[in-house]
Amino acid sequence: MRRWPSSSGWSSTASARIDRLQPVRRRITGFSNPTVKAIRALRDKKHRREEQRFLAEGLRLLTDARESGRIAQTLLMAEGREPHPLLDTLEHAVTQAGGEVIELAPDLLAKITGKDNPQAVAGVFAEWPTVLDAIDRTTAPLVLVAQALRDPGNLGTMLRTADAVGAAGLVLLDDCADPFSVEAVRASMGAIFTVPLARARWEEFLPWLRGGPGQLVAASLREAVPYRGAPYQAPCFILIGNESRGLPADYEAACDLRVTMPMRGRADSLNAAVAAAVLAYEVDAALY
Repeated sequence: MRRWPSSSGWSSTASARIDRLQPVRRRITGFSNPTVKAIRALRDKKHRREEQRFLAEGLRLLTDARESGRIAQTLLMAEGREPHPLLDTLEHAVTQAGGEVIELAPDLLAKITGKDNPQAVAGVFAEWPTVLDAIDRTTAPLVLVAQALRDPGNLGTMLRTADAVGAAGLVLLDDCADPFSVEAVRASMGAIFTVPLARARWEEFLPWLRGGPGQLVAASLREAVPYRGAPYQAPCFILIGNESRGLPADYEAACDLRVTMPMRGRADSLNAAVAAAVLAYEVDAALY
């Protein structure tokens, strides 16, 4: 894994160790700075995979991260920002953890985050393992499961819904969007840091599910019963399919229960993230 460069382009283990032990607050003024380039590259999925790091922005998100025990490795703060006690607490937490605090012009922060009007603070975080064992089905009566979800905004919204209903986590099946992308992290409104997250193939997930208690419920049109009043059982795994194709037939066949939601207008389906939220609150009402 490539080491983060500093303003002088260091990459040695000794320099990295010094920065961890004696973190410094420094100012960056040019977009050509190697640290700026390295952090901006995290907007690209390939670089995120190589570095195992991702970018999050906003004081609220970074505060949620800190309160969840995840501290930014690098904290970026815009010059001329309004003072805030939460930002002071955040900076202290980063430096205490051996991280680095960088001040830079708002236009540089905009180039890094890809937003014309960026928030005054952003952070670089290390990714964490997203294995099925991260999901503890005993902690809540429901778990959200998404199959081949391609839109990062939908993924982030599902994370936010999982947090709102107190779900035990979100499981991403097959080829889903990257949950650590800037778009997904932004849409999650901090839930990326609070909701247990797992990624797996269907062939791995189904035996894991059947290895313990769990009812698999699909949003479906095939031999489905109305979603209201359906016989939900805890822990309930709510399975939502791809935005355009829905769930494969064999996935639906493996489910314990298939439910449908009425469409009274011209639309023939709901947005995937909306469907997940509707079902999550119905299950929440039935099981809590």
